[in-house]
Amino acid sequence: MMKLRYGVIAATLTFSIAGCATAPPKEPENLCRIFEEKRDWYKAAAKMEKKWGVPIQVPMAIMYQESSFKHNAKPPRDYILWVIPWGRVSSAYGYSQAKTGTWDDYVKETGNSWSSRDNFNDAMDFMGWYISKSHRINGVSKWDAYAQYLNYHEGWGGYKRQTYRQKQWLMRTAERVQERAGRYGAQLRQCEEDLQRGWLWRLFFG
Repeated sequence: MMKLRYGVIAATLTFSIAGCATAPPKEPENLCRIFEEKRDWYKAAAKMEKKWGVPIQVPMAIMYQESSFKHNAKPPRDYILWVIPWGRVSSAYGYSQAKTGTWDDYVKETGNSWSSRDNFNDAMDFMGWYISKSHRINGVSKWDAYAQYLNYHEGWGGYKRQTYRQKQWLMRTAERVQERAGRYGAQLRQCEEDLQRGWLWRLFFG
């Protein structure tokens, strides 16, 4: 009887945890729709922009490319002899697909020791930090989604060595990120005033 009871409790907790997991936005191609659906995401993005001076559309476009806004996104598995699973191709994880070592550097520099890669607020702050450092280290504009994505993918040293020039597929991907950031920016200009209004305004006038 006790075993049955514990089994029911465990199953209930598992279901509750799964139910609390944040699903990706329903309309990921439209930044206004994303933030209208997930107002807390806009709040986190606006906080990041104020803290790091990074325009919201740039990390959001990179995040779309990296994880499709999945909180627990992981890179594909690696295989031995194309058959036997052998770990992942990298340690990237979460919304931002930050690698373990880079995330540890972020935590060390910011003191955000309770942060988590599968938390949107933390992932957004991490991306603001990274983009800001790309600007400081490699002189890349925080508004330049193309070059920022290359920094994000290749690392600051790789970007400086121009390793991306040997990867045509990566430069094409960076172009898509740049195009999406442009669309996101245009969309945000149409709805940000409404997003900035408080809940009382939306209650009576929304």
